[in-house]
Amino acid sequence: MLGLLLMLALMYTVTLTKGLLIPLVLAAFIGLALNPIVASGARIGLPRWLCASVLMLGLIAGIGSGIGLLSQPALGWFHEAPSAIRGFLPKLKAIMQPLEAASRATQSLVAGQNLRAPQPNPSAMAISAWDVVATTPKVLAAVLTVVLLVFFFLVYGDLLLRRLVEASPGFGYKRHAVAIVRSIQSEVSRYILTTTLINLMLGSITACMLWLYHMPDPLLWGAVAMLANFIPYVGAITTTTVLALVGLMNFNDAGSALLPALTFAGITAVEGNLITPMIQGHRMRLSPIAILLWLLIWGWLWGIPGALLAVPMLTSAKLVAERVRGWRWFALMVQR
Repeated sequence: MLGLLLMLALMYTVTLTKGLLIPLVLAAFIGLALNPIVASGARIGLPRWLCASVLMLGLIAGIGSGIGLLSQPALGWFHEAPSAIRGFLPKLKAIMQPLEAASRATQSLVAGQNLRAPQPNPSAMAISAWDVVATTPKVLAAVLTVVLLVFFFLVYGDLLLRRLVEASPGFGYKRHAVAIVRSIQSEVSRYILTTTLINLMLGSITACMLWLYHMPDPLLWGAVAMLANFIPYVGAITTTTVLALVGLMNFNDAGSALLPALTFAGITAVEGNLITPMIQGHRMRLSPIAILLWLLIWGWLWGIPGALLAVPMLTSAKLVAERVRGWRWFALMVQR
């Protein structure tokens, strides 16, 4: 009972402080992924602050260029979504007519009468200038917080490790703490960096495939595929559904419309079952049940950011549990 109360209190605290914890956790993972690059520069005699500054400037420039390149197509799809949906409904009506007839027949048999709910008229979505002005400071503050945290993690990460070692009571504890922290840092960094590179390659292949199929805005949907693939299973299913809808909106032939989505499903099947396990290795493989439960919990607590960060947090927790006495059962439970 005490453990259950403690878990509920922890979940409440995590939910209450998500505005603070989400940037902190995101910055910690980005810092872990970039730390090997800064450490390599430090080994050849370059100051850590210089390596971190150059790396952060390059990262900001790259992400800013990508956002500037994709923002216009994304806003265009967002504003044209209501009219596109209205144009898509007649194509879907032919497919849904048999299902609607079967549903009406079933309702007639059960209720004794034909029950048909009135269809609401779709209303157009609009974003006012005030919405943009009110949201921009919050977004900029969150981005600036993450950037500063990543920079300081990269510059002062080794200093924090030395302080942790100095706080340990004896030499044996100091050596054990250094071994655990170094091992976790190395493996988590390798996992995050490898996963990011795999998702980047998946997004690039998806964009090239969509360009060959003459889909509109292939770079936008490639970026969506790359970001969504950080959420196992759910991300691939969501991207496949989006590509199917976009194909049906832009092609009259059902075969041509569904071909990009089917091709993407094949690509993700090869990536998830062959390429990623081969690169990551057996120790990084997680149980699908554990992944789905973790996604459900953190998606409920933190929303979309929680779903994106769920699997890196689960992998990190597994790596920590393998090296801490009394918690190896958790590593065995979540491992495939």
